[in-house]
Amino acid sequence: MTPNSKLALKLEGKDFIITAECQPPVGTSASALETCVKALLNGVTSVNVADNHYGVAMSSLAASVALLRSGLEPVYQMVTRDRNRIALQSDLMGASFLGIKNVLCLSGYHQTLMGYPESSNVFDIDSIQLIAAVKKMNEGSLLNGTKMNGTFSMLIGAAANPYLKPIELNMLRLKKKVAAGARFIQTQAIFDIEGFQQWLEAVSKEGLTANVAILAGVMPLSSADEAKKLADTYTDFVIPNSVIERIKSAGDQAAQKKECFAICVDTIKNLKLMKGLRGIHILSGGNEAIVPEIITAAAL
Repeated sequence: MTPNSKLALKLEGKDFIITAECQPPVGTSASALETCVKALLNGVTSVNVADNHYGVAMSSLAASVALLRSGLEPVYQMVTRDRNRIALQSDLMGASFLGIKNVLCLSGYHQTLMGYPESSNVFDIDSIQLIAAVKKMNEGSLLNGTKMNGTFSMLIGAAANPYLKPIELNMLRLKKKVAAGARFIQTQAIFDIEGFQQWLEAVSKEGLTANVAILAGVMPLSSADEAKKLADTYTDFVIPNSVIERIKSAGDQAAQKKECFAICVDTIKNLKLMKGLRGIHILSGGNEAIVPEIITAAAL
């Protein structure tokens, strides 16, 4: 089946695409999801729903359905860290049955970064193999060849780290994701604009921008301390010292937060000028209320 989500239709056109994210709550309270809906209902095409990103939270499947029922189009996230291929395919069929039309295929952070070092990871298949599995399901069958009844149609997305070195390995992984069936790529948060431009130029040189939509991730930080913690903890957060110093030199907490907002807006304005970029993915880190302000300030 050909995916027919709002995001899929946007990819077929030439419009600049805006997506955002929603962090499901730790618990069962609906208030966090209601805040997300209120902030994002207008101005974005679709909303990623994190799958136990930084720790245990409400399932991406349940939160995706909640957003869908409230009028937001979700991008259902799946990490291969926690499920084998049996559970992954089962959850995908359930998601499709419930009306979800987009999926982002990820490996997921190691469990030691989530406060659960004693937990066993699974990684039965990796994110590239998951992409291929969803593509096969779109064609009507499971990984073992079993034919599926009914309709199944998912737009497939993947993530990319523009700062992964060497660039040859970076391009190899990206090409594998596109070949497996990824239709859009959302990158990790961009703070090193020059480094990202070099990556995007390499993507274009490989001819990949003609086959997959690149959406650049941006993230509004809150302080220099947060920036340093993210850079020290997660390898996919590449935040130049010049950015951290710019935030720190702003002054107190309130001034730093304002400077972080300005950096995010400046980053978007620079990214929009780059040839081959199809859109922006706003990583709000659970602060969805700031997204409309970013969209307005960056003239998106």
